[in-house]
Amino acid sequence: MNFITFLTEFIKHPKTIGAISPSSKKLAYKMIQPICFDNAHCIVELGPGTGSFTRELVKRRNPETLLVLIEHNTAFCEKLRQKFADEKNVVVINGSAENLMQYMAEFRIEKIDYVISGLPFTSLEAEVSCSILKNVQGCLHNGKFITFQYSLVKKSFFQKYFGDISHEKVWINMPPAYVLSCKLGNKRIG
Repeated sequence: MNFITFLTEFIKHPKTIGAISPSSKKLAYKMIQPICFDNAHCIVELGPGTGSFTRELVKRRNPETLLVLIEHNTAFCEKLRQKFADEKNVVVINGSAENLMQYMAEFRIEKIDYVISGLPFTSLEAEVSCSILKNVQGCLHNGKFITFQYSLVKKSFFQKYFGDISHEKVWINMPPAYVLSCKLGNKRIG
């Protein structure tokens, strides 16, 4: 998918796209760095967009690892289905990250090892963000939630859900971004 298509979708849906261009390869690498691919049975990507992170996940995962992509934007979803149609154990869902636990039940997934997120939490409504993170909490056991944001303004919000958060700035991206790697610790919000 080219830059013009991405920009067009951003103009149509600025609150749910959250960026004017796809993520850089450097950001994609930093997003997948915390993943132990040898032990990952299920990885979920929320808001894969054009598949910048997905390409790296597909390259590095075990063929038996289930990769679930949840994309709200219909145009992006169709492009993802086309792009990864020949990949074994890749499921593309045109839906909302708020329904993560529902999708787990539908696909009989017991637990998720990693959740990678490209969602623009700074532009999502607070109740939508809370619903998404509660779903992530309910699905992760000893795994990690890995997201990127263009500022650290939401870090304290993420700390309500995750007890252990580290972050790193990626300068080679437009705009530069922070990668946050989050573990549950003792945090549970019911």
